[in-house]
Amino acid sequence: MLKVENLHFGYDPGIPVLEDISFNVKEGELCGLFGPNGCGKTTLFKCCLNFLKVNKGSIMLDGFNLNEISINEMAKIASYVPQEHKPAFTYLVRDVVLMGRTPYIQDSFRISSEHKMKALEALELVGILDLADKPYNHLSGGQRQLVLIARAVAQNTKLMFLDEPTSALDFSNQIKVWNILRKIAREGTTIIACTHDPNHVMWFCDKVVVMNNHDILVEGNPKEVITEELLDKIYRNICQVENINGIKMVYPKDLKK
Repeated sequence: MLKVENLHFGYDPGIPVLEDISFNVKEGELCGLFGPNGCGKTTLFKCCLNFLKVNKGSIMLDGFNLNEISINEMAKIASYVPQEHKPAFTYLVRDVVLMGRTPYIQDSFRISSEHKMKALEALELVGILDLADKPYNHLSGGQRQLVLIARAVAQNTKLMFLDEPTSALDFSNQIKVWNILRKIAREGTTIIACTHDPNHVMWFCDKVVVMNNHDILVEGNPKEVITEELLDKIYRNICQVENINGIKMVYPKDLKK
C-alpha cells in the first residue's frame, strides 16, 4: 500500500535530513512512525504526502508513483490529520467533516445528500455524531482531533497519515483515539501515525518504523522491536521495559517511589 525506496531529502545542499529511507506498510496495517525529536519523522510525512519533493528515491502509494499523481488523485488516495489545526472561520463540525469530501464534489454550490451522509457516517464511526451542529472552534483539543480524524474518514482514502494524533490529549482521549484508529485499520484503511510514545506503539500498532539520526534504525512487530536495548540507543539509557500482566510497558529507570 505504501512503499518507500532509497529516499533522500535535504532542505539545503549537502545537509541531509533523510538518508536512504526504505520501508513498506501493508493494506490495513496500523503503523507507528517512532523516534526522537529531530530525527526526520515529520519531514518523511511531508515527503510521503508530496508536500516536499525528494532529492532521490521513490514513493509508491497504492501502486502509483507519487510523482505521477495529480493533486486531486492524491486526495483520493491519502488523507492527512495534522498535529494541530486552528480554524480561521467558525464552521460547524459537520461542515469541517464535509470538507473531507472535497475531492469528489464537482459543484461546491450543490453538495449532494450522499456527501452529507458520508460526513455523518464518519462522525458516527468516530463516536462524535452528537457534536455535528456545534461550532468547531468551541470544542476542546481532544474533540477537535476527533473531528479531524472524522474528516479523514469522510475523505474515504486507502491511506491515512496522522502527525502525533494524541500529543495534546489527556490520557482518556489518547486511548480513545488509538482505539478508533485500530477500528479504522481493521476496516481496511492503511494508517501511518507519527508518535513519541513507545507504549502506544506496543499497545496499538501492527508495525513500527523506528527512526534515529535521519534514517531507519529498525522496523517490524512492535512487541519484538521495542526493547530496552533499542530505547537505550535512542534515549541514552533512561528507559526500562517490563512485561506486566502479559503487557509490555516502558517506564523510566530509577523511578523514585
